[in-house]
Amino acid sequence: MLLTALSSSLDLLSLETWAPGTARQVLAAEPNDPSASAMAGAPRPVLRLNNVSLTFGGLTALRDIDLDVAEGEIRAVIGPNGAGKSSLLNVVSGLYRPDRGAVWFGDRAFNQVPTAQLAGFGVARTFQNLALFKGLSVFDNVLMGLAHRVRAGFIRQLVGSPLARRIEAENRAAAAEVIGFLHLKDISDRIAGTLPYGLQKRVELARALVARPKLLLLDEPFAGVTLSEKRELAEHVRNARDRYGATIVLIEHDIGIVMELSDHIAVLDYGRKIADGPPAEIRSNQAVIDAYLGVAHEDETELAS
Repeated sequence: MLLTALSSSLDLLSLETWAPGTARQVLAAEPNDPSASAMAGAPRPVLRLNNVSLTFGGLTALRDIDLDVAEGEIRAVIGPNGAGKSSLLNVVSGLYRPDRGAVWFGDRAFNQVPTAQLAGFGVARTFQNLALFKGLSVFDNVLMGLAHRVRAGFIRQLVGSPLARRIEAENRAAAAEVIGFLHLKDISDRIAGTLPYGLQKRVELARALVARPKLLLLDEPFAGVTLSEKRELAEHVRNARDRYGATIVLIEHDIGIVMELSDHIAVLDYGRKIADGPPAEIRSNQAVIDAYLGVAHEDETELAS
């Protein structure tokens, strides 16, 4: 039965996607905490980074990062290579513990996010390097996105019971719905590892969406695919936000896609946030232009004179 497969594969999925770590929850904000007063009388962001810094030895990966992501928005994080984009996403998903600062999911704050509880907080993530079960079908890969709903020992006791059958039926219905939504129905029985890379990207998106996350983290979702596949996948991401109400944070190098897809864009350079705003504002921001050109504005002016 598929429930048995889910239970036996739960640990493998965790190992393939999340690094182990001990989490320590930050206490609820005190009344004089600036993060609390700043949000008084306003809806709390779905995701907030408050004064987050991260170093590796003598290298600063993130420095004093503040970031608010509002409900329902598509927020891109961009920057040159080595700017700290992946480090930021790894802090949000609990793979890295920052040296200081906190990550907030709604009203819960952490100085290291507990990766084992991410799904319970309504957070899902895709990875730059696909984390699919290459030997399983598309349908079964999508079902794995619901593995957090079960526990191996519990399910072993339930197998064959009416409750077990109901849980499996609900999970299969949810998987079928998102597979249809992403136009994967015709290939749902195919082995995921045999699919073209662009379709594998879409399967991973389906697996992330099947649990209806409040917050969806996308790590370079358009890397390695053709231009037509990028446009198609971008449309799926936008439609997923509209259909399921997910708030989306994505890292991406394709600036054209980012400008078309995003509501707001945060720009990192050498671990610092140098700009944050709507696409039109970011496009004309001189600090952003300089960061991508790799030349200071003053030097550029000198060269032009």
